[in-house]
Amino acid sequence: MLTQLRQDHANMARMLHVLQLKQKALVAGERPNFQLVREVVDYILDYMEGFTIPLERVCSERLRAVVPECRELTERLSSDYQALKPRLMRLSNDIDMILMDAVIPMDRFAEDLKAYLDAHRAYLRDERELLFPLIRDHFDDRDLESLAQALPEDAAAKLERLQEAYPELYAELRETAEPAA
Repeated sequence: MLTQLRQDHANMARMLHVLQLKQKALVAGERPNFQLVREVVDYILDYMEGFTIPLERVCSERLRAVVPECRELTERLSSDYQALKPRLMRLSNDIDMILMDAVIPMDRFAEDLKAYLDAHRAYLRDERELLFPLIRDHFDDRDLESLAQALPEDAAAKLERLQEAYPELYAELRETAEPAA
């Protein structure tokens, strides 16, 4: 299960890298493929709701039961993660406007995108450096199995549907080198 969490982190880092490339293009005065940006944002929103939030809830509950002193950390991580969604929703709304040819200040959009990327990367770093060691040190096989059970039953099918729903994103991911951790 910990291997799966690490793989999920690597995949999310690649998604964020794709967004970063588009953000840099914006800053350079280029017009990135906003349909691809839309796919990445939609994918991350779907992923948050379908996978990360349920998994985080079960993980946090179990950690607080076995390591009560980690309550502050798990609450902060949960709060940090929840704060990503409104940022992402604002970007999503702006992308909708851009795709409908509305006038949106590109410098503000680029700044909002960079702020979101910085916040999401900081969250991933905290999770990798602070949460994963707690899981590794305090969860037994039964706990890890409970985490796996927390995922929706159709998780594999949903992931396959997401891959089909965002073909341009997956093509871009195949072409994009994996970012350094």
